[in-house]
Amino acid sequence: MRFGEYPPQGSAICDDEPATGMPEGNPNGIRGRSGEARDEADPDFPEGEAKALAALGFSKPLIARMRERAIRHGTSIEAELLRSGEVQEGAYYGAMARLLRLPFIDMIDPGLVQDAITLDSQLARPTMVRLAHRTKAPETVIVPEAGRLAELAVALATMPVLGRDLAITTPGAIRRAVWAAGARRRGRETTNGLFETRPAFSARTVLSGHQGFFAGAVVAGTGAAFLSAPMAMLLFLHIILSLVYFASLMLRLMALALKMHRPSPATRFALQAGALPRYTVMVALYREAPVVGQLVACLERLDWPRSLIDIKLVCEEDDQETIAALLALQPGPQFEIVTVPPIGPRTKPKALTYALSCARGEYLAIYDAEDRPHPLQLREAHATFLKGPAELACLQAPLIIANARQSPLSALFSLEYSALFRGLLPMLARRRMPLPLGGTSNHFKTAILKAVGGWDPYNVTEDADMGLRLYRLGYRSDVLTCQTLEDAPVVASVWMAQRARWYKGWLQTWLVLMRDPVKLVREMGVPAFATFQLMVGGMLISALLHPLIFVFLWLGASVMLDAPKDDLPLGVVSLFVMDFVNILGSYLIFLGLGVGSMIDHEKRLIGWRWALVPFYWLMISAAAWRAAIELKTKPFHWNKTPHAPSSKT
Repeated sequence: MRFGEYPPQGSAICDDEPATGMPEGNPNGIRGRSGEARDEADPDFPEGEAKALAALGFSKPLIARMRERAIRHGTSIEAELLRSGEVQEGAYYGAMARLLRLPFIDMIDPGLVQDAITLDSQLARPTMVRLAHRTKAPETVIVPEAGRLAELAVALATMPVLGRDLAITTPGAIRRAVWAAGARRRGRETTNGLFETRPAFSARTVLSGHQGFFAGAVVAGTGAAFLSAPMAMLLFLHIILSLVYFASLMLRLMALALKMHRPSPATRFALQAGALPRYTVMVALYREAPVVGQLVACLERLDWPRSLIDIKLVCEEDDQETIAALLALQPGPQFEIVTVPPIGPRTKPKALTYALSCARGEYLAIYDAEDRPHPLQLREAHATFLKGPAELACLQAPLIIANARQSPLSALFSLEYSALFRGLLPMLARRRMPLPLGGTSNHFKTAILKAVGGWDPYNVTEDADMGLRLYRLGYRSDVLTCQTLEDAPVVASVWMAQRARWYKGWLQTWLVLMRDPVKLVREMGVPAFATFQLMVGGMLISALLHPLIFVFLWLGASVMLDAPKDDLPLGVVSLFVMDFVNILGSYLIFLGLGVGSMIDHEKRLIGWRWALVPFYWLMISAAAWRAAIELKTKPFHWNKTPHAPSSKT
């Protein structure tokens, strides 16, 4: 089996054949809309739909097949038919219009739709809009339901006046018109919503007033101290850096020890029998025309009923190349292309928050353009949510690098992802600590995601921000085992731009959370607060000052070589030993946690390139300094990472 084909073994690779969990006495696992078991021959199943569809000219075998799916999924015959690919939406509703002798409108002019906040309800469930014509009376366009078609026909026959200003349209036509009619209002709300309603959570203000004063005082005080007592200040900085490094080292050592003591078994989870909830999948795309074919193919492989999956491909309005590439693919009816107006910061979180208002699913998953998620990932997420506590708001799937062999950068990236997603995050989840999420393969309860304000459009590492915000508001995150395959950057300039964006976002996140440290401790608790400081603050300090460790090692070695052998300075020796333990221990634990979480095939892909870890960490330090500069010069700029199709999908 080639890597990238979802191998069934390994400590963090999801099994391809999960255990089933069908209820006793109902071998087909069929449930109704409310979840109770129903038989396929249930006489109480609504027959109005079947009669209406027969009147529209559909064959009895087709209706029977769709009826069977509807009972199994807890949906309607109409919903199954429209998502099956057996009929085009326009042809279906056009036939309804002919049957009712009403006009059919396939395209709605957005200029005829009056925008209002309440109009957004038509994005989730399009049923009716009012058209304000300039030269004739207003007209109402509706989307009839097959189950109520007979009632509508009787009403029109008994009261012909009802049909005078009535027309039939499609759900897609209503959605397109509503998106366009409210684009500017929705764009403003998306850009300013979190800042205006929850300013404490928004990164739009880079530094609050007291943070700016404190930062200025620290910089001025540090500069003055270096001028007046440079050696004492260097010693103080040395001690602080060593302690931060050592604390971060202990956190990762704990994850490594847990990994060795309790290795993750190959996952088997019970498929939930019967009717499933609706699941929304959202992908933000910008200049991604080369990979949209691969993306659509991978999303179509997700194991979820087509009638219950709602896939939003979110594109920038001016990215015509990507939109044209998607339209050329003619994706199935479960896909919708959402265009985002070019307003405010051009960031992924702004695009996702813009599209959040149309999310129809009880659960929502986020993927990136280059992702190849495991087909059973939604199934595992659903099962995990069901058995988890009410405060479980988010699940993070592991990200695995599939092109580790392509370059030294991708090999080391693969080690880093393995250590994080299959080593550190599972340990934090077991300890009920906050999880700085990855930027993709996040699964949310949609209602909670909306309740916390969605993503911050000004934070360029929206994933870490969301994971920590959920925690401070009383929610929890956990991890999955069904993986998502990605390709890492193989060119240094691309890697550097991406990593600088990540560090800039982590700086934003740290500054947002630290606006009121006392309140944050009360919200998170002391252990979680300390974990946050090590995971985000400690990581930032370690990255920025990593080169100093080598300077301190060189200075310590020089002093010890010049000192008499029988009179070595105890302080210098102690700091040298701590520095040596910190640097060597960090590298060894990084390798141990990364390699220890991999399957054998991944280890072979890495080969000898693990030896380049010290150079990789120096590159990380350079990216962190670039991020600090960009936070001042262009805080909300999104460094775009280009993607290419993978040969392993």
